Amino acid sequence: MDILVVGLSHKTAPVEIREKVAFAADCLHDALERVRVGGVVPEAVIVSTCNRVEVYAAARDRQEGVEQVVRFFADYHDIPLEELRPHLYVYEGPEAVRHVFRVASSLDSMVVGEPQILGQVKDAYEAAAAGKATGLVLNKFMHKAFSTAKRVRTETAIAQSAVSVSFAAVQLARAIFGTLEGKSVLVIGAGEMCELAVTHLVENGVREVQVTNRTLARAEELAARFGGRAVPFEEFSYHLPEVDIVISSTGAPHFVLGVEAVRSAMKARKQKPMFLIDIAVPRDIDPRINDLANVYLYDVDDLQSVVEQNKKEREKEAAKAEQIVAEEVESFQAWLKTLEVTPTIRALRERFDAIRKAELEKTLRVFGDGLTAKQRKSLEAMSQAIVNKILHEPTVYLKRAANDPELEAAVDAVRRLFGLDEGEER
Repeated sequence: MDILVVGLSHKTAPVEIREKVAFAADCLHDALERVRVGGVVPEAVIVSTCNRVEVYAAARDRQEGVEQVVRFFADYHDIPLEELRPHLYVYEGPEAVRHVFRVASSLDSMVVGEPQILGQVKDAYEAAAAGKATGLVLNKFMHKAFSTAKRVRTETAIAQSAVSVSFAAVQLARAIFGTLEGKSVLVIGAGEMCELAVTHLVENGVREVQVTNRTLARAEELAARFGGRAVPFEEFSYHLPEVDIVISSTGAPHFVLGVEAVRSAMKARKQKPMFLIDIAVPRDIDPRINDLANVYLYDVDDLQSVVEQNKKEREKEAAKAEQIVAEEVESFQAWLKTLEVTPTIRALRERFDAIRKAELEKTLRVFGDGLTAKQRKSLEAMSQAIVNKILHEPTVYLKRAANDPELEAAVDAVRRLFGLDEGEER
């Protein structure tokens, strides 16, 4: 059995193509049934996210398996094969294993280290397992992918550094406050960057959100998303003493927050630290505010420098992660190889057990009723022990040979030596 991956992602296909081949959650059961029709692909998992759509398959024949999955993509979504094929990638064997381990570990993501993809892959596997679309091979494979991802997260710092401006703001805020639990934020402006930054802050413990904007309705809309409250733009400076963090991005041609407003707020706050993030260009916040005690102001260039430094750190950590992936691929491939000798080991045991039973039956007939039940049981146990001892070395030999380039020769030698039927599955 071989591992195959057929799919497309943000790297190979535009969104117009990705959306055509996406699988809705309520269609997965039917899709998994169809991709496995015919028996060439007895096991499959379908991963469908906004950035990638992939089929992970255990196939009895690589070439036939790949062709079946490629045609499944086209037929299921009613897309001409010639239109779809240029966007598809195919991985086979160890390269397929490596790809899935990298995906689960977020090494193939648009933002390396992001945590969402592991949860998405787990959900895809659980859906496949619930529909009985996985078996021995993919069950082992997917759990190995999850344990690899766990190793990457625990043994490297790949997910600990911010690589977006909005999350860099959170990283700096944590450096100042230690924890963001219970902190409050005032958002000046209601653009996308502000929204992203507030999203990260709330996810990290910020409890209260106030939003101000020149258009009050827009402020109310954004505030509602975070369970916060809108503040009229003309009055926002009166609310500064109430907040620990200020994020501003208005697009105004001049400063909207000056030194005196912050100085007054700090006095009312009894000099408790205040963190200000100015992600507007031109800047919204007077940079002289940085001269005030316990006030920490960062502009977009400051945040970008943090991002660039963190990207370099992530690149170092990614190299460590790739080494972990390589180790786990080798480990899984070694396990997969053992499956190739399993039929021969089973045939060997069945052959010897048949001989044992036949010879034991002859011996018991000779004694007739002259043996007690206990004696018969002892003879049975002795015959089983003899077979186990005889088969120990051949079994060990075959299992070791699983990782040997001469595996086929080793299997043939054992089958000839013990007279196993050459027609049986190996």
